[in-house]
Formats: sequence, C-alpha cells, structure tokens
Amino acid sequence: MVHSPVGIRSVALSFPTIRRTNNYYLEKYPELIAQAEQKGLARMFSLTGTPPANEFDMEMLPYLSDPFRGTIERWLLSHEESSLTLEYRAATDALNAAKLSVNDIDLMIVASVWPEQIGFGNAAFLARKLGLVGAAWNLDGTCGSTPVALQTACALVRSGDYRNVLVVISCSYSRVFDEQDTVSWFLGDGAGAFVVSSLEGNQGILGTKTVHTGALCEVVSAELTKDEQGNSRFRMQTGKGAKALRETAAEFLSICCEGAIASAGVTLEQIDFFLFNTPTAWMTRFCTRLLGIDPERTINLYPLYANIGPVLTVANLYHAAHLGKIHENDLVLIYGSGAAGVASASVMRWGNVALAPHPLESFKLAKKAL
Repeated sequence: MVHSPVGIRSVALSFPTIRRTNNYYLEKYPELIAQAEQKGLARMFSLTGTPPANEFDMEMLPYLSDPFRGTIERWLLSHEESSLTLEYRAATDALNAAKLSVNDIDLMIVASVWPEQIGFGNAAFLARKLGLVGAAWNLDGTCGSTPVALQTACALVRSGDYRNVLVVISCSYSRVFDEQDTVSWFLGDGAGAFVVSSLEGNQGILGTKTVHTGALCEVVSAELTKDEQGNSRFRMQTGKGAKALRETAAEFLSICCEGAIASAGVTLEQIDFFLFNTPTAWMTRFCTRLLGIDPERTINLYPLYANIGPVLTVANLYHAAHLGKIHENDLVLIYGSGAAGVASASVMRWGNVALAPHPLESFKLAKKAL
C-alpha cells in the first residue's frame, strides 16, 4: 500500500518543577523502607519466591533487592502546577518549534492520563487556554496513548480532513497515588506534544500495528474519595492482575513490533533505531533481549524520569533526536503499551523534525515563574 508522506514535524517536552530523588523517601519514610517488600511496589514487581518464568522476569531479577526497583529520580507537580499547565507549555513549545501559530492547527488530540478534573479530559480546557478555534478531542489509550494518537493524527491528515494536527500527551501520577504508597515511588509527571503534518518524499509513518490490552484490565483500579478539604478526587490502587504485566509483556511487544515492521514492508535489520516506552528500569533490556537487537540501537530514559506513562514515548523521540541518535531519513520504530488500553507500534522514516528547547531549559524558566 502506498501512503502519502505524513508524520511528525516538531516535538516538545515539559516537566514540573519538583525533582525528587530516593533520598527524600529514605529520610521521610524509613519505616516504609524497612517494610518495603510487603508494600505495593514490591508486590507489583516480585517473583514471590518462584524462579524467573520469562524474559521479563529475567531482566527484572537484578532489581528485586532494591526497594525502589531501579528508580533513581522523578519529577513531580507542585501545588502551583497541573497537568494543564504542563500541556500548555509543551503545546506552545511544539508550535513554536514548527513555526506555526495556533491558528494553523485544524485539530488537537489530547491524551491526559489522570487530569485534575473528574469526568473530563483536558482537550476543551487546553483548547480554551491556547485560543484554539476548531476541533479538539480527548483520546484514551492509557499508557499506550502516544503511538495510537500518532496513528490517528496521521490517518486524519492523510485523508485530507485536516492539515496540521497538534497532539498533546500528559501524565500526572502524583495526583492519583498517595506518597505513602510505595507504588508512587516509581512514578512521575510530565507532558509532551508534537505536530503532525505532511512531510517530504517517503518520510513519515510507514506501518502500524495496534491491539487492545484487555488482559491487563485488573492491573490497576480507581476509586473516588474525598481529600482533607472535602474535594472529590481519584485514587489509584494496584490490583490482583499485576502478575499479568510480566506474563503478557513479551506477547504484546512481539505482536505489535512484528506487525508494524511487516505493515511497513521492511525488516527488523533495516530499522535504524528503536524507541520503547520504559515504565520500568529493566524494560529496555527486556525489549532488546526479546527482539534480539543491539542495545546501542535504543535509549533508556527511566533513570531521568521514572515511569511517566504515555509521555515516555514522546520523551524517547525527543531525546533520541536531541542526542543525535536518530537522523533524517532513518527508519525508526516506536512502541508503547498501557494496562486496560492499547499496545501499539509504528515504523516511520524520520523527517526534518524540529525540536523545542531542551526540557531542562523549560524547567528553569518555569521555576523562575513560580
């Protein structure tokens, strides 16, 4: 099948102002550290005395003696920030990098993993804040939202319904997990954005494979509670299905990556660079082991950000380009997945993608503004 060249034109990242290292938890919660193996994070990633059963278990094994499961630092929202403020900054930076105004955007697709308001995604709120005139809607693929939002945006531009689509992704785990829940120790917050437009030659998305992750519907659950001020809020809890993450990781990765490569009409060996979402410290090693590829052909951002849900995929794209690991016309595969959502991979030929300023610069500016 011949596709018109459509893909990513610019990429931006935005992170909150609180940087939290493991020392914070070591000093504040020594009792929890002492009991860590009986708490949520350890229960979520544990072999419970059984030998490793698959590639995921094998790569997880070295981290089981660490109460933080390999997490080093994470960025968290302050009281003055929200998922919307991060999204606005990322969206504005992506537009500026693409040298477009908000009036050039025909459609905005927003994936907000746990926005502050209950019952509504951020699309309309962000559209109002940006002054966007036109279409804007929410998309929910949980932590697999980024590749499926890219797939959707490219299809709509290719169809001719829209010219320029702004995709905005955010994750605000700190708003839905209690700090005393050790699961929160491997989670962070952040936002990313990219513009999808027509590209040159044979650049852009060449093939995609997406499947649902219904097998992971019991991994996490949400309940509605009241905070100290009596305001309603969601709280997340890990469920009994956490073991399914280990058991299905290989199947979802293989189905999506092999399917996207076949759809693109290329081979695994022809892919120049792989970008996997990295919700655990060992995910990159698991992916390279399973696919049998050189670790130098991918990147691991977990030490910088911990698990930031669907924003990981945008961060991978940004940092790989910023570090010069991917270049124009390289074949790039991206993969993302989420519980009770989707797993999706896409193969693209990288275009002349404009990068917004490094997120550390945006962080410094944001901190000055507070």
